[in-house]
Amino acid sequence: MADAAGRETPAKRRLPAGIWALGFVSLFMDVSSEMIHALLPVYLTVGLGASALALGLIEGIAEATAAITKVFSGALSDRIGRRKELAALGYGLAAVTKPVFPLAGALGWVVGARFVDRVGKGIRGAPRDALVADIAPADMRGAAFGLRQTLDTVGAFLGPLAALGLMWLFADDFRAVFWVAVLPAFVSVALILWVVKEPEAPAPRRKVRNPLSRAELALLGRPYWQVVAVATVFTLARFSEAFLILRAEVAGLALWLVPLVLVGMNIAYAASAWPVGVLSDRIGRRGLLMAGLGLLIAADLVLALSGGLAGLAIGVLLWGLHMGFTQGILSTLVAETVPGELRGTAFGMYNLVTGVAMLAASLAAGALWEVAGPAATFLAGAVFAAVAMAGLRGTGRKRVQ
Repeated sequence: MADAAGRETPAKRRLPAGIWALGFVSLFMDVSSEMIHALLPVYLTVGLGASALALGLIEGIAEATAAITKVFSGALSDRIGRRKELAALGYGLAAVTKPVFPLAGALGWVVGARFVDRVGKGIRGAPRDALVADIAPADMRGAAFGLRQTLDTVGAFLGPLAALGLMWLFADDFRAVFWVAVLPAFVSVALILWVVKEPEAPAPRRKVRNPLSRAELALLGRPYWQVVAVATVFTLARFSEAFLILRAEVAGLALWLVPLVLVGMNIAYAASAWPVGVLSDRIGRRGLLMAGLGLLIAADLVLALSGGLAGLAIGVLLWGLHMGFTQGILSTLVAETVPGELRGTAFGMYNLVTGVAMLAASLAAGALWEVAGPAATFLAGAVFAAVAMAGLRGTGRKRVQ
């Protein structure tokens, strides 16, 4: 449909091809990574003799490295005025580590590969999100972030399912599965190199010399820091999804079915993220974000107060829906509350702060679980979600084209 002047109306507009391409870049890399990560804990402990303590140390260092790297890669993308090259470098580093997992004969090689893989994740994260904001039309950013989040999450549940099927096909041969995981990683790199095109920066855009200086960080503005504050409190409320698995064990779910908890959560996440993003472009972000926090409170209460498998299933689906209602919208709000030339820095700082909050939340949740049990853990999550909801009411909005 077109208006009287012959222009295309929003109802008929389509997201740019670059947004779809970035979504499939995320999907293929997540399929590859999750095929490996779904099996890696068992492979390390059973196949290579690592202890549970060593496993925790490896994962902790890896994730901390990714969070710190995001700040500097985002700032660098602002300084050079380019996003795609840094995002491609990050995906490339992740891809070249994949053959190390089937070739490794000792723990040190796996640790090194895991470390470089997380460095790659850190390098690509903030520039990629800033690139999504740069490519998407201003009135379709919610849809753009929602689509990328949906495709990313599809990869997150296809990867473990593929790993399970291939382990059956290859008679529990870890290395054979790891070799198959190499293929989608390099498809991901090929897509970002040859399909994704970086748009030209608007002519008036200011050059940024030191994005991490106090003066530049001040330009991010109060609305941005309010979004970060709300997201931080929200992150404290949702802690690690590993506690959903522990909750499934408490509910009596058979051990071999426990991985399906994350599959179900990610299906709900993937099914809701894009439609919610599209809707947010039409009716606004905050009402939907409030609804997402309400879904998290409901999920926490169900998981805290119900003891059977039916309650577990409802709680897990609500948890996935709250992710779909919030993660893409939070990214959209970050993009809309800062100047375009500082989007990389903004996403880097956002990821660092929320990453630290996730670590703190998971440590607190674990302590509560040990001291007071599962119900106290999820009830505490509900309280933090209510605090985030209250804070959201005061969050300003500054739309930057």
